[in-house]
Amino acid sequence: MAATLVSIIYGVTFTIAKDVMPEFIEPFGFILLRVGGSVLLFWMVSFFGPKEKIAKSDFPRIIAAAFFGVALNMLTFFKGLSYTSPIMGAVLMVTTPMIVLILSAIIMKERMLKRKVFGIVLGLAGTVSLILYGKSMINAPNEMLGNLLVFINAISYGFYLIIVKKLMDKYNAFTFVKWIYTFGFIMVLPFGWSEFDAVNWSLVPTDIYWKIGFVVVFSTFLTYLLNLVSMRELKPTTVAVFIYLQPLFATIFAISLGKDDLSWVKIGSAILIFVGVYLVTQKKK
Repeated sequence: MAATLVSIIYGVTFTIAKDVMPEFIEPFGFILLRVGGSVLLFWMVSFFGPKEKIAKSDFPRIIAAAFFGVALNMLTFFKGLSYTSPIMGAVLMVTTPMIVLILSAIIMKERMLKRKVFGIVLGLAGTVSLILYGKSMINAPNEMLGNLLVFINAISYGFYLIIVKKLMDKYNAFTFVKWIYTFGFIMVLPFGWSEFDAVNWSLVPTDIYWKIGFVVVFSTFLTYLLNLVSMRELKPTTVAVFIYLQPLFATIFAISLGKDDLSWVKIGSAILIFVGVYLVTQKKK
């Protein structure tokens, strides 16, 4: 239930975030709000969590996790989403498991099976076709650049998952996540401050305030907590499968509100990506 709820929240977030930016607040300004709000929430909750001390030698890893998991990840995602459509953004995020496998093979020297290599090729073919030809007539001013930025965000998140694994094995998540978001906030501050400062809050409608709150509280803070619950009860590989539900929920929500449309290029690219991810994540019997 927790993992499904995370997929629903993320699927809805693609459209909700798009309603906020760039009309009322520019992407980097929105990221500053998102990360800043999450820092406060994580520090507040940490006072009720376990009391662990982080070794000084682990802070470089935490700073790297902050760069790939918060700064680069969120900046490229929101900037890309402001240019592309919600459905294409959600489909491109599904490439994350493939990216993790490629990075694991390069960084951790893990052996690659032929089936997985074929899956990667299929997935990347779908990704390239979506980036180059996945045009959307609705709410997508620069699809190619937007799709490329969302794909960079997926690569960044892949690096984050590999970097953060050793921290997860050593500490309780609440011990280090507050530091990851604190360093992440420092990193996004130079990019987001001017856009945040430029917002005329008196002209922002009430429903947009609610949508900003949703992204901060639900899409960032609550999803992290729900992921912890699901990872405690399920295998990590099972949790990873739930990322495939995000495009489904994003598509249903976006089309029902008239925020996006479907095309054969999007459907074909999505099939290639899904088949590729399936081949990559299949376990040998």
